[in-house]
Amino acid sequence: MNLHLDSLSTLFLTVLCLLLGLFLKNRLSWLQKFCIPAPVIGGFIVSIVIWMLRSFELATFSFDTSIQSFLMVAFFTTVGIDGSFRILKSGGKLLLIYLCICWFLALFQNTFGVGIALSLGADPILGVMAGAVSLTGGHGGAAAFGGMAEGLGHSSAAVAAIAAATFGLIVGSILGGPVARFLIKRHNVKIEAIDDAQNLPNEPKTLANAIKEIDVTAFLKVLAIILGIMVVGRIASEQFTAWTGFSLPSYVGAMIIAIIVRNVNDAAGVVNLHQKSIDLISGVSLGLFLTMAMMSLKIWELSDIALPLLIILLLQVIFIVLFAVFFVFRVLGKNYDAAVMCAGLMGHGLGATPNAMANMTSVCDHYKVISTRALMIVPLSGAVLIDIVSIPYHTYLINYFS
Repeated sequence: MNLHLDSLSTLFLTVLCLLLGLFLKNRLSWLQKFCIPAPVIGGFIVSIVIWMLRSFELATFSFDTSIQSFLMVAFFTTVGIDGSFRILKSGGKLLLIYLCICWFLALFQNTFGVGIALSLGADPILGVMAGAVSLTGGHGGAAAFGGMAEGLGHSSAAVAAIAAATFGLIVGSILGGPVARFLIKRHNVKIEAIDDAQNLPNEPKTLANAIKEIDVTAFLKVLAIILGIMVVGRIASEQFTAWTGFSLPSYVGAMIIAIIVRNVNDAAGVVNLHQKSIDLISGVSLGLFLTMAMMSLKIWELSDIALPLLIILLLQVIFIVLFAVFFVFRVLGKNYDAAVMCAGLMGHGLGATPNAMANMTSVCDHYKVISTRALMIVPLSGAVLIDIVSIPYHTYLINYFS
């Protein structure tokens, strides 16, 4: 059977997967212990079931995930609304340090991948595809630069890049929480974030807590503001790309506009931003987005992965874990914020920025303290600013080895 799920059916299955993930996380203590995000749990289980059905030639599935980008933009808009110039200012030095870490990672992953590919006697472009192109670049970077490499004569480059991105998405989602927990336990880290005003020590930003005290009118006001920011953010991103030629994702434009709106509103007091409503929209949008992304993974692409590509990817994973544990955590301050940011680094350093946010949110929920600096710095650095260095380097290497 070839089954195609339209947008409504896909959304229905996504909600069921997310509920399954929440149920299993609440019932299985080891999932809570290692801070595995609920969307990853539910979505990954379904993607495995779909893979098995396909392998036994019983059924194939395809999904209409058009709502996925909307959910991602909505989530990053709520991230921006939670930000303030005071937080960004206080994290100025930390932002610069983390950005340099991201730049180094983008340069290293490509160079490391090429070096391993050459040592294995494989096409060096395979190393680029298993480097920052697909890891820090995600599926978007994999599709774009994989197609570019194939256009220059490197057959199967796009398939290798997509497979590497899928591998990274899964591993980055699974390892982020455990790495943060290991660092906190190993160094006996005090569970507190630098920005005390943003902490909720007894009430983490979870979906269950967000539902409490929701007022319909207040919720609709917040929803209207978020939708308006999303519209303006999309227009701003399109104009920025048209003027500069530098691609600015719509979710980043929305996040920046949201930061501006939040701070102007803080100064002028135009509207009361109901935090419970913001938290609810944030939790629902991130949960559904990541669940949809995980359940629609084509895991069978990994079963056909070439041995050299698998070796490169495994070594990339080992490096980033050691890099986060022995270097990144220390230079970021060896505190709770640093541990949360390491969870984020595992997410976007191997997968994508939403995975980083899910990793960090899961850690914050587990320890009941929100690291606002981490939630602001990681997406700004890992989603946009990293491309200043990574994209030119991708292009250079692909052309050089062609």
